[in-house]
Amino acid sequence: MVKDPREIRDETIDPVFAPSALRSPEKLFEHINFDALTQNMVSLEGKVNDKPQTAAIILAGGSGERFGREGGKQLVEIAGKPVLTWSAEAFDAVGDVGLIVIVCPEDRRSEYLEHAIDPFPFVTPIVLAPSGSMRQESAFSGLEFVPDTYDYVVLHDGARPLISPDLIAHAINTLKGNVDADGAIVAHPSVDTLKVVEDGVVAGTPDRRVFWNAQTPQVFRAGIYRRAHASALSDGFVGTDDSSLIERLGGKVLVVEGKRDNIKLTVPEDYMMLAAAVHTMLVEGTEQ
Repeated sequence: MVKDPREIRDETIDPVFAPSALRSPEKLFEHINFDALTQNMVSLEGKVNDKPQTAAIILAGGSGERFGREGGKQLVEIAGKPVLTWSAEAFDAVGDVGLIVIVCPEDRRSEYLEHAIDPFPFVTPIVLAPSGSMRQESAFSGLEFVPDTYDYVVLHDGARPLISPDLIAHAINTLKGNVDADGAIVAHPSVDTLKVVEDGVVAGTPDRRVFWNAQTPQVFRAGIYRRAHASALSDGFVGTDDSSLIERLGGKVLVVEGKRDNIKLTVPEDYMMLAAAVHTMLVEGTEQ
């Protein structure tokens, strides 16, 4: 019987040397004051162009099991706003984005609206789509809520709250400016030495200059993205990100260099790094 990847991961965590938060993440929350960062940053200004060409799909359907806090991570607040709100506001501030589809658990729809959407002055129309049992299903669900009138679709992890409108717009414009490309993803070069390991033994050290860490947003021409999902569904293929669906069809995907602080909130330690990044932003904003 094939094991669940999460079970394999848990079995490979070293019980002595692994950070305690990975083994018992709930213990770290005893030392985190989630209400400490209550200062609300100046909200981004929402805008929509006369003829927007891009629809955004924000994936917020994860259970957040590794985050170790009841209710998951999407509604955890940083500087007075839920993580999901931060992500949505960044897309709301990009004029070419004419629709935001938030993919979330259907039974938490009202909760997400009440805490992350309704209290904030969004300009871009927002609709909610039901999440699936895995990321790819959630992305496809969100895609079904995107009208055919949009030429581009941009995907983003709802738990990456520090994405900037400028970087989103840059990724979209990079794709628009390359007629022979099918997509563009945000990523950053690998900074660590990489090892090829087989059966616990190092088998090689590849040149890290050709390796990049993929992030989101990832933007695609809507037509090929729809075909890529249909093909994956037909063949039973499950990719690790949206770009991999395009790649398997032979599509050309460009890379836009992002920032290392485009952190995805996954485990409790990530919250501490996000809090530090927000604190820096608040200080810099005060000094300007």
